[in-house]
Amino acid sequence: MKAIEVTGKIDQEGNLVLDEPIQGTTYPHQVRVIVLVPEEAEAEEIDPDDTPIEEIKASLRRALHQAKTGQTRPISELWDRIDAE
Repeated sequence: MKAIEVTGKIDQEGNLVLDEPIQGTTYPHQVRVIVLVPEEAEAEEIDPDDTPIEEIKASLRRALHQAKTGQTRPISELWDRIDAE
């Protein structure tokens, strides 16, 4: 058995709705599901590493567009800016 970590929500009817489809596996087959529900104190905390998928996709699209249109900087400039901070 292999583990696949995904995110999702429980809807009003109690159904599990995944944020994204699971890729790379054949369907249908039986699975085991472990649901981790944050406790109220945890639900209020925002994890800075938990960037929404749509935000990540938008950032990657911008970066790809910048690379395709030549809006890039030499690595040496990036290192200079890092050292300055």
